[in-house]
Amino acid sequence: MQIVKLREQRKTQEIRDKVAEARLKPRDLILPYFVVGGENKRDPIKSMPGIFHLSIDNLLKDLETLQGLERILLFGIAGAKDEIGSESFREDSIVQKAVRAIKKNFKDLIVITDVCLCGYTSHGHCGIVKDREIIDNDATLEVLAKIALSHAASGADIVAPSAMMDGQVAAIREVLDSNGFNKVRILGYSAKYASGFYGPFREALDSTPQFGDRKTYQMDYRNSDEALKEIAQDIKEGADIVMVKPALSYLDIIAKAKLTFNIPIAAYSVSGEYAMIKEYSKSKKEEDQLALEVLTSIKRAGADFIITYWAKEALEWIQ
Repeated sequence: MQIVKLREQRKTQEIRDKVAEARLKPRDLILPYFVVGGENKRDPIKSMPGIFHLSIDNLLKDLETLQGLERILLFGIAGAKDEIGSESFREDSIVQKAVRAIKKNFKDLIVITDVCLCGYTSHGHCGIVKDREIIDNDATLEVLAKIALSHAASGADIVAPSAMMDGQVAAIREVLDSNGFNKVRILGYSAKYASGFYGPFREALDSTPQFGDRKTYQMDYRNSDEALKEIAQDIKEGADIVMVKPALSYLDIIAKAKLTFNIPIAAYSVSGEYAMIKEYSKSKKEEDQLALEVLTSIKRAGADFIITYWAKEALEWIQ
């Protein structure tokens, strides 16, 4: 039997680079930002080292340092909260103001906005609470549509509903189209799992539920066929891009989605994944190597876009 000498492809770094099958590119990366009101704010998020709450002026300064990044994702920190998250869809709310400022200064940057209620409601849930621990799906759709419309009117290129309500993409597509925003795209958080990897993010957004949990609307991590049904439904309702979240523990879902659907697939490398590698790494070099390995695995699984807190550093690694 003739031995195939596959090790020949691993002999040197130059050869390994030449035959590499999965390669990260700048256009693959989406950098999340947490935006707060006020001025000259750059407050560290304790559970996410290297990530900050930024006021709009400092956000604009940070964007000036990015070379080659095409897309960002905005999360707003509410100034005030109530039962229905009314600040989320106001014209003068933080995300709407940030979008207008960014589009004024960085016209070619693609701005994605998160469309959800958890950071704006006093109870911390992603929807309108009808009775204690019961989320009113249809009432929530009305508010999500208002948020998406306000973001589009402010200049958002893509709106990203993340509440995991049935029919959220259809409700948003209808309100956008009926108000002349048919060119605004929708990135659906289609397969968003009820995960333990969201802890640092909830601290960053101050969105921990005040009672119960989110398992009645976010997906059970034991299921994979259900994820494909969720994705198929979002596509039917008008999603332009669909997302799997989290990424690292759900590479199989990303791969299945890529093989099943002819649509761009996004994956969110979430806060817990970021914090875990930060905590484990004994040096910046080790952190960079681990992060690059993780991001490449997400790309290899089939993701077209990766939302990652390492986007800025990854630009340097791959360029």
